[in-house]
Amino acid sequence: MSKAVYIATMEHGSGKSIVTLGLMRLLLGKVAKVGYFKPIISDFDGEDRDNHIHTIRTHFNLDIACEDAYAFTKSEVLEKKHSGQIDEVLDKIIEKYKALEERYDFVLVEGTDFSGEGTSIELEINSDIAKNLGIPAILVEKGTDKTMDEFVNEMMAAYDLFEENDVRVLSIVANMVQPENIDWIKKTLTKKMSKKVLINVIPKIQDLGNPTIKEVIKQLDAEVLFGEEHELNNQIAHTIVGAMQLRNFLPRLEKDTLIVVPGDRADLVMGTLQANISSNYPRLAGIVLSGGLVPEPAVVQLADGLPIRLPVLLAKEDTYACAQKISQIHPQIYASNRDKILLSIRSFDKYVDSERLAKALVTFESKGITPRMFQYNLLKWAQKEKKRIVLPEGDDDRILTAAARLINQNVVDLTILGKKEKIQKRVKQLGLKFDLDKVEIVNPVEAPYFDDYVKTFYELRKHKKVNMAIAEDKMLDVSYFGTMMVYKGHADGMVSGAKHATQHTILPALQFIKTKPGVSVVSSIFFMCLEDRVSVFGDCAINPNPNAEQLAEIAISSADSSKAFGIEPKIAMLSYSSGKSGIGEDVEKVRKATEIVKKLRPDLKIEGPIQYDAAVDPYIAGNKMPDSEVAGQASVLIFPDLNTGNNTYKAVQRETGTIAIGPMLQGLNKPVNDLSRGCLIDDIYNTVIITAIQAQGL
Repeated sequence: MSKAVYIATMEHGSGKSIVTLGLMRLLLGKVAKVGYFKPIISDFDGEDRDNHIHTIRTHFNLDIACEDAYAFTKSEVLEKKHSGQIDEVLDKIIEKYKALEERYDFVLVEGTDFSGEGTSIELEINSDIAKNLGIPAILVEKGTDKTMDEFVNEMMAAYDLFEENDVRVLSIVANMVQPENIDWIKKTLTKKMSKKVLINVIPKIQDLGNPTIKEVIKQLDAEVLFGEEHELNNQIAHTIVGAMQLRNFLPRLEKDTLIVVPGDRADLVMGTLQANISSNYPRLAGIVLSGGLVPEPAVVQLADGLPIRLPVLLAKEDTYACAQKISQIHPQIYASNRDKILLSIRSFDKYVDSERLAKALVTFESKGITPRMFQYNLLKWAQKEKKRIVLPEGDDDRILTAAARLINQNVVDLTILGKKEKIQKRVKQLGLKFDLDKVEIVNPVEAPYFDDYVKTFYELRKHKKVNMAIAEDKMLDVSYFGTMMVYKGHADGMVSGAKHATQHTILPALQFIKTKPGVSVVSSIFFMCLEDRVSVFGDCAINPNPNAEQLAEIAISSADSSKAFGIEPKIAMLSYSSGKSGIGEDVEKVRKATEIVKKLRPDLKIEGPIQYDAAVDPYIAGNKMPDSEVAGQASVLIFPDLNTGNNTYKAVQRETGTIAIGPMLQGLNKPVNDLSRGCLIDDIYNTVIITAIQAQGL
């Protein structure tokens, strides 16, 4: 089941509040705790923040603070987008959303209400947010001020954008549709859309589109001369300007009319007040006195003594300006306007197939964890139980830069090997914001436990004809010294390889940290953060040409690692042919390895031999292997040899901009991970994080 849904719209004033209110009421009847999140809100002054957050929190009595229910204002987002910092926006939104996800069974996420600057990128931003949160969407669009063809084309364009961005659209809600167009809209959208998309059409409901006296007060910055709190929720169906004689004015009064009249027109003011209590005239909405003119005391006394009160406002601007501003109001639903809230919920219940929508939410299955969400989860996972990681290559600028970032984010405790004075000098030269007091810097030859390490290594390796002189020489090597720190428990894990070959990093671990019971081969995986998903690639760093038994063990280890990191393992055993079509020694090795995995671990979903395109592309998979439960949706890709795996991961990383986290070594008793000598700062940062997670007992 989905744990959230994203309500998005294509333009301001679409009436998505109906869907938000109705869906919130529906969800509260099906799950125990429902949270609400509006990632981006309109700009505000002082303490007067987003009205809709206040309305949802108040009406449904949600236990959520306003500041927890949003992440950014519109201006903040636009500023960051213009300065190329949109990634920071997404990271913060994920952080705020995840905090709510931990507290609630379901989170209702409502998209932006942009108007003016920003509307051109609004849909794109909403799509990106939904994608990175990994949740489905409901699209809402209004059917006013456009032809039906324009309306349908806009809906299709929005649907295509979300689907192309790998956001599943559960439902389309066509709102404010003229009653005579409802059937046509339903038939047309049903014909054009996927059968999985629920089409709902809500007619134009006049009472929901009417502004209230409260909104007029805000729009005009008006003063309330008369009017109780409940009267300020009076709806305005019509507005007329009082600029004629009373005999011509009175016949124009209709139900829920707002009168805009200069404050010195006592005749019209008194006539309006009297008409409002007369059984011969309809009930009115209120009066706006323009020009900042307060009526004479006698008129004020009359108004104050009437049995049926009418809200009277005083505005500073002239009559024409007031009327113009009132016409520009985009009606909202306020917490105090219970009638509008209940009407919205009733309209949702009447026109939206809520049971089918609820079923769609229950049966929704995410394609997999999104890359940005995966990285966020890793960071928070590592922070929950901080571990100490040793970085032997303190003379590498990339190591120092990544270390500064890790310390500043309070992710891990670090030990850096090298000369303290030299490291301090280089940190200063690089201009890093790095509190070196929070880092342990160790020069191996000066370490108080150096002699103990030498003796320990000698005892562990003397059967291999290692003497004390050789042992001392080995401990002067930073890779051996760092590995011994892990072995002795002075560090929880090690990350090295930025300046050393893979063998130089891993050999010490194989010599005395050794492999876990039942593991015959140490292997590696990369977490490949592709555009729309995270895939696991193995083995791309360690084993040059594994045999069938080793390949099977690599597949099992990779699947277990994948599951431990929250990725459902669907294993593709890659080869140059798919299914039973290929022959030859190489493809037979993959076929045999696949059978071994099926025998040892019948719980795992696996397909092999299979080509890369058939493993990841649903269309090609449908043609080549239509009956496979892995083809087209593989999450764990096992390469037949190091040559293929190493080149493939590097090609994908460099050509697509994919973040490759790893390699993460599998099978050792304690975590030691190797870096590529061409690694980036981000590679080091991410590898340290996964090493810390491994050290937590993964």
